Amino acid sequence: MDITITDNHIHVDHINGEGPVKVAEKFYRAGGKRMIIPNKPTWTIQKPFNFKEAMELVIKYAKKISSKTRVEAYPIVGVHPAELSKLIESGKTIQEAEELAKTGLEYAQRLVLNGEAIGIGEIGRPHYPVGEEEWEAHNRILLYALELAREADCPVQLHTESSNSRQFREFSRMADKVGIKKYKVIKHFSGPYVSESENYGLTPSLIASRDVIKRALEKGDNFLMETDYLDDLSRPGAVLGPKTVPRRTKEFIQKGFMSLEDAYKIHEENIEKVYGLV
Repeated sequence: MDITITDNHIHVDHINGEGPVKVAEKFYRAGGKRMIIPNKPTWTIQKPFNFKEAMELVIKYAKKISSKTRVEAYPIVGVHPAELSKLIESGKTIQEAEELAKTGLEYAQRLVLNGEAIGIGEIGRPHYPVGEEEWEAHNRILLYALELAREADCPVQLHTESSNSRQFREFSRMADKVGIKKYKVIKHFSGPYVSESENYGLTPSLIASRDVIKRALEKGDNFLMETDYLDDLSRPGAVLGPKTVPRRTKEFIQKGFMSLEDAYKIHEENIEKVYGLV
């Protein structure tokens, strides 16, 4: 099966996990060919709020994977929404924390413009409750990240609360407001919101559980697949293991749930459309 099976959101971590080469080798042995890797939050690299170092580290990881394994690896760089919460907890005002997050995102854009990363992310809103003032700051940062991505003509991966079509519509309106191409706005950790009437033109990146992928395929193949693997030895296999996307793809083809045409669309055509990768 000569398809570049892609995990659209997978982490690697040499500090807390097995590290880039071991994860990539597991992925490749299962049939995976391409990994898109967002930087992890700064506290996981033991450098709280050093956004520059977290981003540069994931770029190094991707280069190491691409040079030492048979997997293509591409970095995504951004400021995780939980960073804002932690900045506020550390004593920063919401305004100070917001400005620091925006400065970090400007550095992410610079890395994209320099050709060192292929997109901005993961950015967005927290998946836990926060106060109204902080929530509004997250929305302002999200809009700013979309503006930066539009300027760089690059995709952006959203980390948000659990989202249904109502949130997709909200994010679609944000995309309209800043003028970014909607298909370049990727909803990471998405449910099976594949039809345009559900996702409003955004690109859903589906968590690759059997149920989610099977339900999505009943509607179409306009989606990406991901594991959100954390590479954290204290949480083995979380969220899904690095072998999941290639194994799920091959299993579903064998069972007739996914055609070869579906697999090619998901892992090749959709990736090329969103990221410009071939």
